[in-house]
Amino acid sequence: MRALNLTLLTDLYELTMMQGYFKNPTDQIVVFDAFYRRNPCEGGYAIAAGLEQIIEYVRDLHFTPDDIEYLKSLNIFERDFLEYLRGFHFTGDIYAIPEGTVVFPREPLLKVIAPVMEAQLLETAILNIVNHQSLIATKAARVVYAAQGDGVMEFGLRRAQGPDAGIYGARAAVIAGCVGTSNVLTGQMFDVPVKGTHAHSWIMSFPDEYTAFKTYANLYPDACILLVDTYDVLKSGVPNAIRVFQEMKEQYPDFKGYGIRIDSGDLAYLSKKAHILLERAGFGDAIISASSDLDEHLIDSLKAQGAKINSWGVGTNLITSKDCPAFGGVYKLAAIRESGDKDFIPKIKLSENSEKVTNPGNKTIYRIYDKENGKIRADLICLADEAFDDSKDMIIFDPLETWKKTKIEGGTYILRELLVPVFLKGECVYQSPSVMEIQAICRKEQDTLWDETRRLVNPHEVYVDLSDKLYKIKSELLEEMGTEALKYQ
Repeated sequence: MRALNLTLLTDLYELTMMQGYFKNPTDQIVVFDAFYRRNPCEGGYAIAAGLEQIIEYVRDLHFTPDDIEYLKSLNIFERDFLEYLRGFHFTGDIYAIPEGTVVFPREPLLKVIAPVMEAQLLETAILNIVNHQSLIATKAARVVYAAQGDGVMEFGLRRAQGPDAGIYGARAAVIAGCVGTSNVLTGQMFDVPVKGTHAHSWIMSFPDEYTAFKTYANLYPDACILLVDTYDVLKSGVPNAIRVFQEMKEQYPDFKGYGIRIDSGDLAYLSKKAHILLERAGFGDAIISASSDLDEHLIDSLKAQGAKINSWGVGTNLITSKDCPAFGGVYKLAAIRESGDKDFIPKIKLSENSEKVTNPGNKTIYRIYDKENGKIRADLICLADEAFDDSKDMIIFDPLETWKKTKIEGGTYILRELLVPVFLKGECVYQSPSVMEIQAICRKEQDTLWDETRRLVNPHEVYVDLSDKLYKIKSELLEEMGTEALKYQ
């Protein structure tokens, strides 16, 4: 299923800048980087997501007659510029880190190399897509990690900030490891598992709880998860569930996949007591699912308390990333190549906040893995034409606190370039994997993280360093611009 034409999903100033470039012709080819500055949720990493939707957006990038008429009605765009837009399409290059990859601050998740007008137009939509899906994927990865191998189901659609947030948030959650979603449209669009049980209203619509349970069990004998907290979990819900399980066992000798769901109350206490009742009745293998405003911290706490929960339904706090509602990705100019020139001229953005000073140049990223265990040692941002020999020693250092240096001995590490070509000369050259294939990739990616980086609180920070060549260029630009600033004081 293809997305709607999203060409006008942009901030107005992208279009006013485009008209400015049009009125002041230039043959500049520019490099823009999309990156973020801080890991969401105070975590140690993020998960890249949303590339498939960016591909759809760029492929379908064109201004329809209705678009042109609307822009004309704003009375700020001139006729010759609107005529130019009628034939607009993307002709540049895009490189990106594949979906499901673990990523870190300051490194380009996506790089656009294109004529300045084209690159400028892409900014808003790229950030909208990448920021949302990467945020939800990161949140979901934390929730799944806290569940310690138990299944986590995403069911936040009714609390998502609109249909698109529900659809693509569920997609991102499955990428990060959720076993399924309650969102049927997401299931249809991306061929991912959809799951669900029943609501309290189902129980309340019957004369009694037992009849509601038995009716449901007869309808779905292979997926019989009964909601036991409508009236009283331990005095009514679990006993009635056990009664139904016993009757179903007699009726269907191969009866399996049964269990209970608790949606309120003290989940640790109730799950442990429920498990005792189920085990005494011969149903110790029953699924005990929990919901009720869960997030990674509450799941982690319930695990520490010995809760007998082995399946988790997570809604609001996952689909909205409630404690960290924005990813904070930005899109910054990094280099310009003038007409006829072979090399890019690096550009840098200054700020009194050192975190906001950008990395200049046409860049790529190498991930450095420990050869023995496959864990990530560091990431290295460098110029796109740099090459490295993993048989030689490598000295890496913090680009802000340069006295912090680490020597990685040759032969003990493996290098992998993260950015891959997605569009070349306007043509898509990348085939996006299915969501379930990306989920498998993401699982392997997270296995390359050290436990210290994955922990939920105060995680270890993975080093993201600059190559010597890139650091030298950045330092020279900072010195040059600092000297220039003195002229105006």
